[in-house]
Amino acid sequence: MTPDLREFHEAVSTERDLDLAVAALLVARVEYPTLDPAPYLKRLDGLAAGVGIPASRDGRRALDRLRRVLFEEEGFRGNADRYFDPRNSCLNDVLDEKFGIPITLSVLTIEVGRRVGLSLHGLGLPGHFMVAADVDGERLIVDPFNRGAILSRDDAESVVARALGQPVPLTDSHFVPTSKDAIVTRMLANLKSIYVQQENWTKAFEVIERLLLLDGAAPTHLRDRGTVLMKLGDFQSGAADWERYLTRYPQARDAVKLRGQLKRIRQALASLN
Repeated sequence: MTPDLREFHEAVSTERDLDLAVAALLVARVEYPTLDPAPYLKRLDGLAAGVGIPASRDGRRALDRLRRVLFEEEGFRGNADRYFDPRNSCLNDVLDEKFGIPITLSVLTIEVGRRVGLSLHGLGLPGHFMVAADVDGERLIVDPFNRGAILSRDDAESVVARALGQPVPLTDSHFVPTSKDAIVTRMLANLKSIYVQQENWTKAFEVIERLLLLDGAAPTHLRDRGTVLMKLGDFQSGAADWERYLTRYPQARDAVKLRGQLKRIRQALASLN
């Protein structure tokens, strides 16, 4: 394991101690390999200082002030024009450029809010990420991509419908707070999708390595690493990953197709010897 991967693994190894800001900045090292998280953590501290109202004094006022600081005074906003730019998935870029996608703007909101004592959690809704704020005995839904708007459940359902292009009825289960490790997993999954679309196989591989450390029980990561290794020309290692995938998940939906592809790859490799 490389030092960079080891640092990431240590940062995400326990949910209880997981520092979401640190983990998000370590995710950004896929795009920025030499990134130092420390200056950006200080930036978050500075934004929290600008809020100036501890949640222990008045939770709703602290939340309203947080929203005002981030989305009015500082001008953080959703980047609809370059939504699939990988930099939108990097918390350092969000802090530098003040543009982001729903999940990185939500991480920003959660981490600045945490520093003033607010109880904020991620809401991993289908096609859109938001924040749940528990203030003064009430749970509010905040949409950081929409300049920190406070939404009703019906409003949230409308946002999801627009994001997905079709109505999606939301149930209570959709509004259960998302764990911090699941937030990091979703950030990585977004980046993987972008790099695969760009055919940037080296960075896709780096993302999958992190997904396997964080979410190794998910079968698709092993399969996808095999695919990416083959794209990088390492057919032996890629085939070995596919074989491990098929051994662990013999009834997978794509097992028959994958076995056929694997057989052809093994025959081609044998013919080279």
